[in-house]
Formats: sequence, structure tokens, C-alpha cells
Amino acid sequence: MERAQRIADASRPHFRKILIVRTDRIGDVLLTLPMATAVRSNDPSAEISMMVRSYTREIVEGCADVKNVVLVDDAGRLKPIWSTVREIRRGNYDIAFLVFPRLRLAMVLLLAGVKVRVGSGYRWYSFLLNRRVYEHRKSGNKHEAEYNLTLLEAAGYAVPQQPRPKFRVDERNVSYVHNLRRELRIGPGDRLAILHPGSGGSARDWPPGRFSELATRLNQAGVRVAVTGSAEESALVSRVAQGAGVVPLAGKLTLGQLAAFIAAADLFVSNSTGPLHIAAAVGTPVICFYPPSRHLGVGRWGPLTDRKFEFVPDPRLCPRCRGGECEADECMDQIEVGNVAAEALKLLGMQNKVEAARNG
Repeated sequence: MERAQRIADASRPHFRKILIVRTDRIGDVLLTLPMATAVRSNDPSAEISMMVRSYTREIVEGCADVKNVVLVDDAGRLKPIWSTVREIRRGNYDIAFLVFPRLRLAMVLLLAGVKVRVGSGYRWYSFLLNRRVYEHRKSGNKHEAEYNLTLLEAAGYAVPQQPRPKFRVDERNVSYVHNLRRELRIGPGDRLAILHPGSGGSARDWPPGRFSELATRLNQAGVRVAVTGSAEESALVSRVAQGAGVVPLAGKLTLGQLAAFIAAADLFVSNSTGPLHIAAAVGTPVICFYPPSRHLGVGRWGPLTDRKFEFVPDPRLCPRCRGGECEADECMDQIEVGNVAAEALKLLGMQNKVEAARNG
């Protein structure tokens, strides 16, 4: 037994300080967190850092497997390249994973002297990396989290078959949301559904009018409904909320507060977007809408949770797609409000009100 353990230990990678670089959006960062968990399970003594944008910082700080957060920007503005190089050099990293491939970031890792630099082999600047992975993500053959874990395999790490992001909500934000619910007169016994109608342009969206009608049906069934979104989505959120007479919360919550609010809800309904992955990570049941597309579809970007219902239109019924690759938002019109309301009430444990909500 001891000999087998020594052999297993010898076969594991022994990088002391690891940097994971993912500088894009909320959902992308969340689906990268399983990399940190996988590294930790391979080597509990490893020190893991993540380089991200400042607006996703609270997400990474909620992952216990990440020790340090490195910011690529300062209040939304990219830091000067030599400033970033010096910061990475001070980190003295043994290996870096460039999960979000960009020329600037590849140059930073090289100039900072990171010994092992792992990333895509399909960019013209991939020569700046010395361990290259040859996968085209746009083919959508795997989930985004699995693509991310493939980078770890290139460095010799064992990876899980069913990745799940680990994320904990900060207690200060839990207290804030407790007070917010009281201000909104959402009681402890009330069922709360959050609708998030925007996607920041990252997906094909279910129409706002359908979200508004869904809010109305859930409200009529006795469910408290709140509509969330970024400050840039205020007009969209107001349109959905006012049409149903429910609570609009566009731009009123920090990312950490939004995560706590989602964690305190009984259901989260949205298009394919970052907060959907927050809901999955904190254990809130989700209903989500995806186009029938390999690049944008549920196979690559679906929520990593068992508590979900995914609506995907049939491209054969779309007059523009005609059974081929999804090309139009019109596909999403196939998803009927009554069917969504029915599944929502099932997830909320309100089966006795399903038929009334389905029929409007």
C-alpha cells in the first residue's frame, strides 16, 4: 500500500505556485473555478491564484480553493503591461494556464518568466506558450468547464468527470440580502422567483414580453417575483417588471449581493448568462433558455447542476434556421410561457397550481 502511494505521489505534478488566467465574463470565470478545485485535489499544498477582471473579483474570492486574486485592470482600465509583468514576476509562478487566450496575456506570462505556460495551440501567437492544447471550442463537443480542465490534463493533473464550480456567499452579503428581503416585504415563508431577462449580448434571448407574462403568471400563483439585471439593462428590467407589477432590481446589487440574493431565492429563470451559473453554483433551482446551437447551446454552456429545466427550441420549426445551425432569435419564440410557468411551479413545489398557470 505504501509503495503504491509513493508511486501515485511521484506521478502527480508538483507545481508549487499556480496561476489561472481568465479575464472575461462572470459565467466564464465561474466555469473556470473547477480548475482550482481539481488542482487542490491533486495537490493540497499548492498555492493557487487567479487573474481576473475587477468586476468578477467577488466570484473568485468566493472560491475557497483560490488563495490569491490578481487583477488585470484597475477600475475597469487595463493596467500597463509592464506593471502586470512585474506583478506576475513577484508571484514567482511555476505554471500558468491561459484559459482566455489573448496576445497581451501570453506576452505577459512570457515576459514575467513563468516557466510553464499552458494554452491553446490554435492562435498565431501560441508560440509564446510552451504547452499547447489543440482543441477548437467553437465545435461545442464538450462543456466549457471540461474544455478548461483539458488544460490541466496537459500539465499532468487528474481531472473530475463531472466538474462543479465551488462558490460560497460572503456573510456580509447574506446580511444585506436579509435586510433587502425585509424592505421588499418578502417573508421567510414566501417563495421567491428571480427572473433575469438580459444576457449582455452573449446569448440568443427569450423575448422580454414572455418574461413579463411569466412574471404575471407566477405572481398570480402566489410567487413573489423580482427582476434583476445590470445597470445597462435598466430599461429591459423595467419593461419586464412594470408589465407584471413586480420588483425591478437593475443595477442595485453588487455582484456579491446578487449572488446572495440568488442563493436566498427558490428559483432563478434566465437566458444563458453569468448569473445563471451563480445560481447553479449556490444550489438554487434554475430554468434556462438556450438556442439549438453547438457554439451557444446547452451542451457547451449549460448550468452545472441537477436542479434545472432547460428549454431548447427545435430548429426544424424555425422559418429562418430550417433545421440547420441556429441563426436567429426567432427560434426562441417557440418557447411558450405556459410551459415555462408549469415547470417553474413544479420546481417550486406548487404542483396544485400548474394547470392554471399553464393556461394563463
